[in-house]
Amino acid sequence: MTAIQGYQAQAQLPMVSGRAVVGWKIAATSSNGQAHINVSSPLAGRLLSGQVFESGDNVPSKGNRMRVAEPEFAFTMGQDLAPQTTPYSWEQVMAAVASLHPAIEVPDSRLDPFTQAGEAQLLADNACACHFVLGSPAPEGWQNSDLSQHEVQARVLQGEHIRYSRTGSGAWVLGDPRTALTWLANQLSSLGITLHKGHVVTTGTCMVPLELQPGDSAWADFGNLGQVSMHFSI
Repeated sequence: MTAIQGYQAQAQLPMVSGRAVVGWKIAATSSNGQAHINVSSPLAGRLLSGQVFESGDNVPSKGNRMRVAEPEFAFTMGQDLAPQTTPYSWEQVMAAVASLHPAIEVPDSRLDPFTQAGEAQLLADNACACHFVLGSPAPEGWQNSDLSQHEVQARVLQGEHIRYSRTGSGAWVLGDPRTALTWLANQLSSLGITLHKGHVVTTGTCMVPLELQPGDSAWADFGNLGQVSMHFSI
């Protein structure tokens, strides 16, 4: 019934699934995303082992009802951020980051319609976390990039045929992906949860999600930060 109960239910997922937590996702980091699922703030979900893929991999389409790919800025943590009584600053959080990656999230939900489920139920459903594709680390020097203005180009292909293209930027992600990461660190801190060294955090789609059909491929170009791709298997 409440967000706290939703997070409590979500916390049982690693145990009942037999999977380990390897990171976190943030849902609804744009006003459009929040309006789409009828929430007023971002939502945090767990990335679980066995559901993370490398760039170029086949991602299962079977059973996925949402059928979208979401190009995202993802961070790997280089230090633990343990719960504390005062909020973490943007600078503290970024100092704890080891690397930045281009990424694609392939979300899904058990709830139908998920757009009307509400915050508590969406949190219990792991904030629509399903599959996740992690690209290679961005080259050194990415720390000097203004991620809020960083443009991302995406394409969806059927075989060699480009079905459509789409553009986005870091401004979609709470104004800046680094702001979204800081939000997550403080949200976990408020729940008594440590953001661990080695965990990946994917910060939310940086464009309108890419509609997929089984057999499609999705490709996202983050410019000097790298590229990431996936195939949505038949």
